[in-house]
Amino acid sequence: MKRNLLTILFLLLLCSLLGCGRQERPAEPKTAEIKIAAAASLEKILTQKLIPIYQQSHPDIKISGTYASSGKLQTQIEQGLRADIFISAAAKQMNSLKDKGLIASSQNLLKNELVLIVPAESGNPDIKTFYDFPKAMHPAIGDPKSVPAGQYAKEALTALHLWNKVEKEVSLGTNVVEVLNWVAEGSADAGLVYATDAAGNPKVKIVAVAPADSLKKPVIYPVGILKQSADRKEVSSFVDFLCSQQAQEIFREYGFQKP
Repeated sequence: MKRNLLTILFLLLLCSLLGCGRQERPAEPKTAEIKIAAAASLEKILTQKLIPIYQQSHPDIKISGTYASSGKLQTQIEQGLRADIFISAAAKQMNSLKDKGLIASSQNLLKNELVLIVPAESGNPDIKTFYDFPKAMHPAIGDPKSVPAGQYAKEALTALHLWNKVEKEVSLGTNVVEVLNWVAEGSADAGLVYATDAAGNPKVKIVAVAPADSLKKPVIYPVGILKQSADRKEVSSFVDFLCSQQAQEIFREYGFQKP
């Protein structure tokens, strides 16, 4: 009897050491993380619409974003900002990163328009066309040094021989959304922003679109995958989604066009 008891105890000890009957826990699925650096004019549509839609079918992928002027993002990426995808509001910033060997691949994603806006309720009645921008007491554009919308604005105003009339009076925003907010709150009585920004704010109204011959090239938003990206397969999947018909239809709802 004693020998049988010892045998049972020995077998139990051996079984515990060998893991008898232990069920292995299934490996937890790997969670990929995609970091986006995108123009400020895209923050609303990405965070409120496109990212949530994509994550419904890809719950294992975490997506976060940094949103600012394209020029500021370009500088941050050059200085080591961790990002997988860069969406610029102009080709200039994307091409600069390409020249520095930081972009693995890129393509044109969207098209936008430069427009003149005034406060919806208290707009200056004398501002009726793009040529009336110098009539504003407090005009505003994005800073041409870093904001693509500001670069387009300066280019258009220069081509129309208006830049020298507003250069000393114009306020310069750190991004296009800041200019939009200035006009919406009335601290600026006219501003040059993207059509998509103006369309989403009922406190401003579009007076005019920049004349076609005032810009050498259309307002194009390119999207690029950075070479530093680790999860290249997942990143490519999200870029494909942004270029898909489903995403493009949502972009159109916000005023964007296909390039």
